[in-house]
Amino acid sequence: MGRQAVVVLYVSALVAVVVGVDILFFRHQFWARLMVNVGVVLVFVAFYLRFLKRS
Repeated sequence: MGRQAVVVLYVSALVAVVVGVDILFFRHQFWARLMVNVGVVLVFVAFYLRFLKRS
């Protein structure tokens, strides 16, 4: 699988997790939803930098 396809799948997974968490848990709580979304993105960025980024 090409590098570009892996990045597309990774970003798609990020979007799916953010939307899923928003809909399931934090539909009517703006600030909680915002904080959780930022946390999820930071976890995905850390995972990307640790395991998927090639120097």
